[in-house]
Amino acid sequence: MHARCLVVSLASSWWYRSLAVCAMLALSATQSSVARADGAFTLTSANLRAGGTVPTAQVFDQNDCKGGNHSPQLTWRDAPAGTRGFAITMFDEDAPGRGWWHWAVAGIPATVDSLPENASSSGFLKKLGAVEARNDFDTDGYGGPCPPPGKPHRYIITVYALNAVDLRLAQGRPALMFDHEIGTASIGSARLVVNYGR
Repeated sequence: MHARCLVVSLASSWWYRSLAVCAMLALSATQSSVARADGAFTLTSANLRAGGTVPTAQVFDQNDCKGGNHSPQLTWRDAPAGTRGFAITMFDEDAPGRGWWHWAVAGIPATVDSLPENASSSGFLKKLGAVEARNDFDTDGYGGPCPPPGKPHRYIITVYALNAVDLRLAQGRPALMFDHEIGTASIGSARLVVNYGR
C-alpha cells in the first residue's frame, strides 16, 4: 500500500511539474508576441487621421488652393534598433506622371520623436539642423495638397529610420535626390496615408 501511494505521489508530482512548465512556455510565448506587437514602428498625427481628409490648415496656399500650408504635427514611436537619425517625405502617388513630391526633410536627430505643426515654415527644423528638399511646387520645404479638381488624391507621409547621420544632402536639392539618399540609409519606415480632393 505504501509503495502504491508512492507511485501515485510521484506520478502526481511529475504531472504538476509538466503542467507548470507548459504554463511557463505559454506565458513566455504570449509575452514575446505582445513585445513584438508593441514594438512596431508607428507614425501618428494630431492633425491627420489615416484614411481621412487633409484639413485646410495643411492645404497649399497658392493659385486655386487657399490653405494654411502648415506641415502636419507628426509623432513616431518604436524606431528600430540602430537608428541614428530620421527623414520624412510626403508624396502624391495619384498625380499624373511620376507623382508629386510635397515634402522631403532629412537630418532629424535620433533623439527627436515628434515634430510640431508648421515645423517647416516656423524654423523648427532648421534649429534641429535638418535640411529640406525643393518640392515639386519649386519651393523649399513643405507644400501642401493642391490637386486638380476631380477625384481625391492619396498623400503618403513616411517617416524613415536611418542608419546614417550625414546623407550628403543640402537645403533646396530636389526631393527626388532626397528620396534616393534616404532609401540608401533606411532601416525601417512607418507611414500615414491621407486624402484630399477639390
